[in-house]
Amino acid sequence: MEVILLDKIGKLGGLGDKVTVKPGHGRNYLVPYGLAVPATKDNVAAFEAQRSELEAQAAERKAIAEERAAQLAEIELSLVAKSGDEGKLFGSIGSRDLAEAIASAGIDVAKSEVRMPEGPIRQTGEYDIAVHLHAEVHATVRVVVVAE
Repeated sequence: MEVILLDKIGKLGGLGDKVTVKPGHGRNYLVPYGLAVPATKDNVAAFEAQRSELEAQAAERKAIAEERAAQLAEIELSLVAKSGDEGKLFGSIGSRDLAEAIASAGIDVAKSEVRMPEGPIRQTGEYDIAVHLHAEVHATVRVVVVAE
């Protein structure tokens, strides 16, 4: 299935690229979420007519994400959690907890934007947490977990 991408999508392409994807991926994900349109003659012509408008919207979204990344670089979060004698937490701190803590610091971050490849935090200490704000914009937040 050939589609025209309406936004930059990692590992697929950028705005306006005509790519071939598996039919299920295009039909069930890209088209319903507004990330692509099928590459028909009418859609190609309509895309070219509004290309500059879409590029301006994409640039605006990227600028907003860069602004949020600059704000995130300035903060350091300190989270208090119950833990045992050796620093092992009773429970864990996950992406939802971190998103709520960042939001309480005044910066809106969705749970899906917080990346924790090693899994939830289960020990006290200092951690660098990656936040994926845009396809091209990433930020790092310093998190200090202390025992209660």
